[in-house]
Amino acid sequence: MAEPARKLDVIDARPAFTQADADALNARFEGVDTLTMLRTVFAEGLAGKVAVVSSFGTESAVLLDLVAKADPSVPVIFVDTLKMFAETLNYRDTLIKRLGFTDSRTVTPDAAVLAKKDETGLRWSYDPDGCCEIRKVEPMKRAKDGLDAWISGRKAFQSVTRQNLPRFEVEDGRLKINPLGDWTKSDLEAWFAAHDLPRHPLEAQGYLSIGCEPCTSKVLPGEDPRAGRWRGWDKVECGIHSPVSPIPVADPDDPANQPAF
Repeated sequence: MAEPARKLDVIDARPAFTQADADALNARFEGVDTLTMLRTVFAEGLAGKVAVVSSFGTESAVLLDLVAKADPSVPVIFVDTLKMFAETLNYRDTLIKRLGFTDSRTVTPDAAVLAKKDETGLRWSYDPDGCCEIRKVEPMKRAKDGLDAWISGRKAFQSVTRQNLPRFEVEDGRLKINPLGDWTKSDLEAWFAAHDLPRHPLEAQGYLSIGCEPCTSKVLPGEDPRAGRWRGWDKVECGIHSPVSPIPVADPDDPANQPAF
């Protein structure tokens, strides 16, 4: 008698989410308010294993407040590049406690990689892309291991490279959720006021977008809100996010675009 056919274990290598999934979610939640959307996504498990990623910058409190109101057990991921403002670290601790999150995760660069590729700690001054790669992008990749989706705080109004930002998109097979994609600056300010949220202590000093201390400068009146990031460099994102819209060409002769050391 012939032996029965062997059962083969098949590994499903398909991505957790496809563009079709993102399109369907964008259609389903069109016109739905942000808090209701988040509550539904969490309650129905539409994003699978999900976490919110926060820089704890000037606008971060709004997204974190919304996520906490929807489900405070959602993990909060913070990438500490070891070049952060002390004020940002204190603000992180304040918001986590104030909003009642129960799962806060901080990831840092690999010490061995830093010793090999940024021994002096000055790579930011001559190779900002390389610095971001080892201090932000690589730690973030580790933090996303095991996640099906993650929540971003990007807004379309922040930069010309973030225009046309959808609520749901797919990146490397993971669902990427942008709950505040269509929010305006006025919407954010109204939420801050209505919910009495604490502000980042550096915002009042003119820092409108805050990242690592060496690569963050004050924003001048009339400038793009993210103009203070990597000033003088042809760089608009750290590498965690990809531009949604084309990157404009900067005028190298404009004094505002000169490196600030």
